[in-house]
Amino acid sequence: MVIDLSEVPITQGTGYPADFRAAVAGRSRQRVGNAAGLTNFGVNLTTLAPGAQSALRHWHQGQDEFIYVISGELILVTDAGETSLTPGMMAGFAAGVANGHHLINRSTQDAVYLEVGDRTWEERVEYPDDDLLALAKPEGGYYFAHRNGQPY
Repeated sequence: MVIDLSEVPITQGTGYPADFRAAVAGRSRQRVGNAAGLTNFGVNLTTLAPGAQSALRHWHQGQDEFIYVISGELILVTDAGETSLTPGMMAGFAAGVANGHHLINRSTQDAVYLEVGDRTWEERVEYPDDDLLALAKPEGGYYFAHRNGQPY
């Protein structure tokens, strides 16, 4: 299926609890995988404004992630430190590997990247810097909880 990007809605915001929402202000996405009708994995065309970040630093127990930088410069923050990513560079994160990661745009221009992830429904997302877990609901979607399991 051919995708007309001008027909794919731009979404902003997050499902994070209120205390964490400011972290992703300046992030927008176009869910191009959904526009193509994909069900086994998601593909988002994501833009980070200057100063924005992709997510809270996190890792997935059940889902793989992959990113490809299209334009701009991003800083990849992982447990190992920081790495500058420029157009054409890629990074991947295997499910179950406890390596918290996220992207930050510290430049003065927008940065655009593709993010690809599978849709394994039995998912748990750990946020090593915050008292936060994302847990999959059997009917789809996520709910957020404290590390002790108490829902937000």
